[in-house]
Amino acid sequence: MSLMGSLYIGVSGLRASQYSLNTTGHNLANVDTEGYVRQQVLLGSSPFVNLGQTAYNTLQSGLGVDTQAVLQVRDTFLDKAYRREVGRQGFYDSQYETVDEIENQMGELQGVAFQNNLEDLWEALQELAKEPDSLVTRASLIETGVSFIERAENIHNQLKEYQLNLNSKIKSNVDRINEIGDRIDELNNKISGYEAAKQEHANDLRDERNSLLDELGQLIKISYRENPQGKVTVVAEGVPFVLEDMVLHMSTKTIADLQFEKLELDEDGNLPEGISANENSQMLVPIWPSYGDAEVFDFNRLPSLEERTDIGSLKGLLLARGTKVANYLDIPVAPVKDNFYDEDGEFLSEEYDFALNEYNLAVEKYNREINPSIIMSTQAQFDQLIHGIVTTLNDILCPNKEVVIPAGTTVTMPNGTEYTYEEDTTIKILDEENAPIGMDGPPATLGEELFSRKSIPRYLDPQEITLEDGTTLTARIYYEEDKSDNYSLYTLGEIRVNQKVLEDQSKLPLTLQGGTKDYDLETANKLVTAWQTPFATLDPNTLTMNNFDQYYNAFIGEIAAKGEKLDSICKNQQVMTDSLNNQRMEVAGVSSDEELTNMIKFHHAYNAAARYVNVVDDMLEHLLTRM
Repeated sequence: MSLMGSLYIGVSGLRASQYSLNTTGHNLANVDTEGYVRQQVLLGSSPFVNLGQTAYNTLQSGLGVDTQAVLQVRDTFLDKAYRREVGRQGFYDSQYETVDEIENQMGELQGVAFQNNLEDLWEALQELAKEPDSLVTRASLIETGVSFIERAENIHNQLKEYQLNLNSKIKSNVDRINEIGDRIDELNNKISGYEAAKQEHANDLRDERNSLLDELGQLIKISYRENPQGKVTVVAEGVPFVLEDMVLHMSTKTIADLQFEKLELDEDGNLPEGISANENSQMLVPIWPSYGDAEVFDFNRLPSLEERTDIGSLKGLLLARGTKVANYLDIPVAPVKDNFYDEDGEFLSEEYDFALNEYNLAVEKYNREINPSIIMSTQAQFDQLIHGIVTTLNDILCPNKEVVIPAGTTVTMPNGTEYTYEEDTTIKILDEENAPIGMDGPPATLGEELFSRKSIPRYLDPQEITLEDGTTLTARIYYEEDKSDNYSLYTLGEIRVNQKVLEDQSKLPLTLQGGTKDYDLETANKLVTAWQTPFATLDPNTLTMNNFDQYYNAFIGEIAAKGEKLDSICKNQQVMTDSLNNQRMEVAGVSSDEELTNMIKFHHAYNAAARYVNVVDDMLEHLLTRM
């Protein structure tokens, strides 16, 4: 019995050494396999044989060594830290890519900057001020205006196209998240099945699952845990995603669809009056269909490092893209105190406080919805510049004045319909007495703007109106910009150089009234002066008023500052993720030198066990032949 037990001890040594050699060979074969984790044989003592017991101790005989398990060598704390930081890197990388794309579209990195178009327009105005009666300088201004608008429209369209193209990236990320969830669920079942008998570890399958968790952590913020059966459950953005027996897929819907579902339709199934489905955005939003189409991300609280919510490239893409195509109306304009005095010079404090409160609420909305989005803030600020230039030049060439009309006044709109004012209203009409005229005629053109809206004229057709004081006059009523009607705005996508002026440069109003046909030097100088006059702040978070050139420089400077900040964050995150990954690899990675050393060690152990078996065999042979 003793010699047979000794023989078993030797056999157990051979078996353990062989397991160790096989594992070492497997490690060496996967030394360059991405995601592979070094495996290690865990050895332990075989159960002892009890031979009896004395008053002092238990008489036992060992049966050799036993292979307990083949384990992965990895640090779960480093895994969690790495997945958190690689998710943060994905968040900022996606935003930096957006800033880089915007800089390319503005042409600042290719030598075809939009600033060149600004300078050309400025130079054309200066030349016009020198020779306002020259058709050559007028034609130069008009042609420069065409190039200016075309370039601005091109940038606007590229930004809008890029913004919509991010939908495909968002959809791709959502699809990949679902694919990863399905594969993790599939691996969970395989791992649980292999390990159910507690005889082996499905290490290669675990390697694949951990690689998928690495990738998922980069796409979206996750937490996870493994149950005793070897299944991993995953929570994505606080919502159960991979359960023990199923996957709750993510999906996407357009903002238009989500808004449509919240609207109450009338009896005929139509949208409420004043709301059109095509006014809503077609941008995609990730949702959880299993949770009543709840949105995956809540941007009412902006992502931040302090709250550890700045994680996941999907969230970064959504934040950079925004929810709509922004324009100048999205930038709140502070109320001017001087505008709140009545005719007697008394300050209207209640009206001013109300306007100031509305402004503060608009600023909060801007900082919550527009400013965090790199694309939307760029669109709004760029559109504000174009709107400022267009309306400033137009208001000089076609000056307006304010008049008050009583309630009940009816005017004819451009489409032929009639509109009646329900209360006394201050409106703008063309200031015919002070407006310059064209060089054409007689009669000379009056009230032609340089930049026009594509769909709506600047003025209604001349019509007779009665003012508040009873005076009756024939006036050209200015068609006001209406924020609820995009066609009425002097905004990118809706403006062009006035076709009438483009066809006949002499209609550009730069001539004095009175029939002398003398040029209007004062108007020409106003155009130059207005260019150098501050007109707006970059956004409500800055106090500096800028002229057009200063505004553009501040605009480009802010984009560059955002890019530099994001670039710095991305580089720091790259260093951190590389450091964490290196620490993981120090624990989990395969070192060929170390594995070769282990191979030699286990080979010697195998030889030693073999010699031990030979010795026991010789002893048994000796005993049997001598008996």
